[in-house]
Amino acid sequence: MSPASPAVYRRRRIVVGAALVLIALVATYFPVALLGPVPRASASVTDAPPTVTPATALTTPGAGTSAIGLVTDGSAQTLGGSGSTDPLPIASITKTITALVVLDAKPIDEGSDGPSITMTDADLAILQATQAENGSWASVFPGQVLSEREVIEIMLLESANNYSVTLTNWAFGDTASYLAAATAWLAEQGLGGTSVVDTSGLNPGSRSTTADLLSLARLVLADPVLSGIVGTASLELPQLGTVENTNDLLGMNGIDGVKTGTTDEAGFCLLFSADYTVASETLQLVGVVLGAPEEDTLHASVLALLQSAEAGFQTVPLVTAGDVIGSYTTPWGASADIVAEESVEATVWSSATVTRSAQAGEIGSGASGTEVGTARYTVDGITLGSGEYTVPLELASDLDGPDAGWKLANPFR
Repeated sequence: MSPASPAVYRRRRIVVGAALVLIALVATYFPVALLGPVPRASASVTDAPPTVTPATALTTPGAGTSAIGLVTDGSAQTLGGSGSTDPLPIASITKTITALVVLDAKPIDEGSDGPSITMTDADLAILQATQAENGSWASVFPGQVLSEREVIEIMLLESANNYSVTLTNWAFGDTASYLAAATAWLAEQGLGGTSVVDTSGLNPGSRSTTADLLSLARLVLADPVLSGIVGTASLELPQLGTVENTNDLLGMNGIDGVKTGTTDEAGFCLLFSADYTVASETLQLVGVVLGAPEEDTLHASVLALLQSAEAGFQTVPLVTAGDVIGSYTTPWGASADIVAEESVEATVWSSATVTRSAQAGEIGSGASGTEVGTARYTVDGITLGSGEYTVPLELASDLDGPDAGWKLANPFR
């Protein structure tokens, strides 16, 4: 056999070289294509326009001035009101200030009724002076011994003007010293719309704004001594018998305080508080009506204002578990919805605007239930809590990765 020609050798070398190149390419291509990183899909999040809850119209008095608020996070947030926002005479509501200022100077220890106070001829003279000026009073006699708490109870429940003077004389020495302390205390509490010129409120110079009065109600309710007293309908005291609360609305519609007041200048007044339950949560409402022409009108105005405020609380579902927030679609045709992992609701009052923002990360694949992002709901309005709610987002179903065929056909993706 004759040896192969040079041309044949060249062809063989080309074939062998091509085969080697092909083998090298296959050895590289398959691992790279099959084992390379999976392309990641971006989330498509569904737009959510803001939603607005229905507005509530308060039923305010036809005459006089009113306000109602919600106690939250140590403050009284005004829901609404009517009439003047200027300082007005507050009659015996003034005695709540007297009680708060005295307890600030002479606190009563828990489990105690405070020190004893012995009545003297001076206290009898205070009673006689109160009767002479036609102020509300309760009997007193020299040698009578009452605790600090009992004196405060008589002052607040029976609205006894003479006991307000007796209490402040005991705590501060005289009325002038008390008024100086009360003025300083009001400034410390930020109650710039409130001023007192006496201990009882008989003088129309003792005045406050409705906004300040809501804050005063909150302070009374926050005090462990006073919160119990103002919610008491009646009690029995040694030597005095039954002491009745002048607040006839106690126990109606959850009302548990705070203080009545009536003078010619102030009209019929009530600073009130009430508990109201919504969505298994108990809310504390505070309100005031000043300047009612008569007691029946005052009572009707308070109840109508309170009921209309309570009707304005709404439980709003922000999102329900399983709600679709967005989706993923991969380059190889797989898809899965992005859904809320849990249900969230908010309690709001009257008109509130709910907005949503959502974010989900890029993924290549994932099993059903894989957490992929968060949705944030913001409630702009009067709401319980912070008004900010975060909900985890998850895959509603498996998001499959690419198969081998797609990977081999799309090596550069």
